[in-house]
Amino acid sequence: MFGLRRGALASIALVAFTLLGAPASAQVAAPASGASSTAATGAKRALEIEDYALWRSVDGSTISPDGAWVAWSFGRVRGDDTLHVRPVGGGDDHVVAHATGALFSDDGRWVAYEIGHSFAESQRDDDLAASAGLMNLSTGERWAWEKADDFGFAPGSSHFWVKKTPVDEDADHEGTDVVVRALADGQVELLGNVDELGFDAEGRWLAYTVDAADQTGNGLYLLDLRSGVRRALDQAEARYGRLTWADEAAAVAVLRGTTPDDAEERDNTLVAVTGLTGASPSVTEFGPADGLAAGWVLSEKGALAWNEPGTIVFAGTRPQETTMEEWPDTALPLADVNIFHWADDRIQTEQQSAAGRDRNRTWRAAAHLESGRLTPLEIDRRTVQATTPDGRWAIGRDDTDYISDWQPSWADYTRIDTRTGETMPIAQGVERALGLSPSGGHWLYWEDGQVHAVELASGQARTLTADAPVSFVDTEWDYFGDRPPWGVAGYSADGEAVVLYDEFDLWRQPLDGGTATSLTGGWGAENGVRLRLQVLDPEAEAIDLDEPVILRGFGKHTKQDGFFRLDGDRLQTLALDDVRFGNPEKAADADRILITRQDWSTFPDLWVTDGDFSDWTRVTEANPQQSEFLWGSRILFDYELADGTPLQGTLAIPEGWQPGQRLPMIVRFYEQYSQDLHAYPTPAYRHQPNFAGYVSRGYLLMQPDVHFRTRTTHSDMLEAIEAATRAVIDLGYADPDAIGLSGHSFSGGGGAYIATRSTMFAAVAHGAAPINLVSEFNQLFVGSGQNNHSYDIYGQGRYGTNPYDDFDLYWDQSPISGVESMNTPVLYLHGEADPVVNWEQGLEWYNALRFLGKPIIWLSYPGEGHGLARMENRIDFQHRLQQFFGHHLRGEPAPAWMTEGVDYLDKPAHMRDFAPAPGSIPWGSGGR
Repeated sequence: MFGLRRGALASIALVAFTLLGAPASAQVAAPASGASSTAATGAKRALEIEDYALWRSVDGSTISPDGAWVAWSFGRVRGDDTLHVRPVGGGDDHVVAHATGALFSDDGRWVAYEIGHSFAESQRDDDLAASAGLMNLSTGERWAWEKADDFGFAPGSSHFWVKKTPVDEDADHEGTDVVVRALADGQVELLGNVDELGFDAEGRWLAYTVDAADQTGNGLYLLDLRSGVRRALDQAEARYGRLTWADEAAAVAVLRGTTPDDAEERDNTLVAVTGLTGASPSVTEFGPADGLAAGWVLSEKGALAWNEPGTIVFAGTRPQETTMEEWPDTALPLADVNIFHWADDRIQTEQQSAAGRDRNRTWRAAAHLESGRLTPLEIDRRTVQATTPDGRWAIGRDDTDYISDWQPSWADYTRIDTRTGETMPIAQGVERALGLSPSGGHWLYWEDGQVHAVELASGQARTLTADAPVSFVDTEWDYFGDRPPWGVAGYSADGEAVVLYDEFDLWRQPLDGGTATSLTGGWGAENGVRLRLQVLDPEAEAIDLDEPVILRGFGKHTKQDGFFRLDGDRLQTLALDDVRFGNPEKAADADRILITRQDWSTFPDLWVTDGDFSDWTRVTEANPQQSEFLWGSRILFDYELADGTPLQGTLAIPEGWQPGQRLPMIVRFYEQYSQDLHAYPTPAYRHQPNFAGYVSRGYLLMQPDVHFRTRTTHSDMLEAIEAATRAVIDLGYADPDAIGLSGHSFSGGGGAYIATRSTMFAAVAHGAAPINLVSEFNQLFVGSGQNNHSYDIYGQGRYGTNPYDDFDLYWDQSPISGVESMNTPVLYLHGEADPVVNWEQGLEWYNALRFLGKPIIWLSYPGEGHGLARMENRIDFQHRLQQFFGHHLRGEPAPAWMTEGVDYLDKPAHMRDFAPAPGSIPWGSGGR
């Protein structure tokens, strides 16, 4: 069965949408489709490809800590960025041309930003240095520093700093000038030859390293921001790096070292300075002799980290290597060959792709300030996944026994004593670790459909969820292999429980193994609303269940979005509407939240609301020009597969549609799309149909969900797409003789398969498709160097086997196996430098269809990857796609490139003739 979502008008009228500018809680019903008329559309016109460039984006939005100001940048395709800083309570914007990246001070009195250049200037010279800008929000007074490499505020807002771009990029030292401005009185201090800098958590001190020519004056220095006094904490003719403050203690650490002759690695000393609040800080130094194996060094290639008490510093180590002598010019040049061996842990291409990371890999060690000893924690393939806040324990992960091209990422886990390096096994062959509790008392993992916990102090393990009244297994997981949990929301602030998700609700699971209890009382399941924790404080490490908690809710079947307040056992609906909300950003020190709202007809502009999500203030109106264009609307519909499996899809309908009118339709699919019911279709140049553009020009645009059973992925796509298409035909919208299909990558392969098996579609436009699954199984993701084994068996491919164990399955699911009977016109897109799906897959598709005389046009873009990056190519594809569908779905005349092709020698002339008229799309004058 199929039909509109319950509650829709019997006459198949459109569902209600929140109108542009109306508060989320104040829905205004749109008129039914049948009520549309020519008069209603007025002077509106269809959206043309050239019009896409009119749309502005809202980038880098942020709200000040006091909630008084909102900042964002307007951007446009090949246009100039403009920063706006607006008072929430009303008043004029501060506007800064060519500026982005607004950063408010902690007290909300200042804003800093990066000042770039006009698009035209950047086109002429792409190596122009940016400037740093600073503005006093109360007065509007501004300052700027040219050639700025970085900038920021000290915690507490006492000072602003700017690090300048090095004058000589070829110099053998990294130091450059840093400007430090006291915001209270405007006093400026210049620090010379600064390499790294950082502030303590309270903003009292600025620590920095000096790296000067000839290493004169190199060292670690401290500037007291209250007194202005500078002092050297350590000095030497050496390089300093990895400056790191402790979060909870007055302590700073750095690496100091030089590279010996004929050695590859810098030989570093770890310098840890503690007790900075006292008159005489304590300095502790660590070298390789303090616990590392012979031939190992402390490495600046690994980060430093402190434990909370400030008694342990974690550092990276590496084996020292001798520099190879240069090969003699008089000798035979060295051969160049990559040796692929069947027993390699990783294939050569993957090793090549990861070579930079492997060359710079470090092994973690713990430097104990009290004992003065270094304890290696990482050995061979064992890596440290987490350390407890006090630094007492570390969690080690070792996948030595499970290395594979295709099997799941299993590993053995150990508890590591950071004092001695001794290990204790805590879990074997685990695929999904769930992490360490904020207090460091427990480590959790998932196995056999249950959550397990290890108490680190005792090493005792227990199954937490065995007696839970609900399953935490993700029942919608449609991949081959063990199913994961729905997820972990976090840990209770009292340290006694972990908060888990089931499909709809939140559960408090005691860490002592007690029975889980529902925090939301089953309301989510009862109402079909998936409730999840909404983090408003990014620094919160745990969930304080004694205080009100904000949850995010999404209607599984209605697609409504909203927010809830959980206060004890009371769940209050704050907002639940037919919109899609963006991720809220709460002002750190005020009851104000910055958020976006969108639906099909409403651009995701910025709004400010309160903590109850009840008082809404609109901040931006980025694209008022939308009112000039025919836009349409979107509905949700239900349909079923032959076995009764219920599915949903969305249908975008042109403005002015009348009941009984059948229109051409484009079907765009991937995996799940119904959750995008309220997504705004921003006009943009991409490698896919622009939804707003096609609906504006009179097409239906349908996006169905696909149900995957595993193993029969392409057949599953075929079944779902045909069922959804029949549903829309039966609902009276679509012309059954004018339906096109579109897909890319994963769904590009599905589109090719459907083209060879279905007669329902008048034309198929797809791209970057796996065509022959048998050959594709052993080809590469060129970008990562990995083969497709894991992807096809356990990953998105979902085949659950390999072509050697089940050749017939792989061949049956391959589009290439059905080319003989295919007669559907195909437009195929593939970038010739695609790092994901081999270009040769497209070549096999084209050559097979060409050999059999089947109608295929292949758009092969030189230098392009998995999509189209170059703007001129995106625009080119948009025009060709529009002409292709226009001809096959609306009977428009086919251009010569479709009927006759383009000879290679005629390509230059054709590209000139096909290019948009000069001036029709911004180019050379002005983004992105």
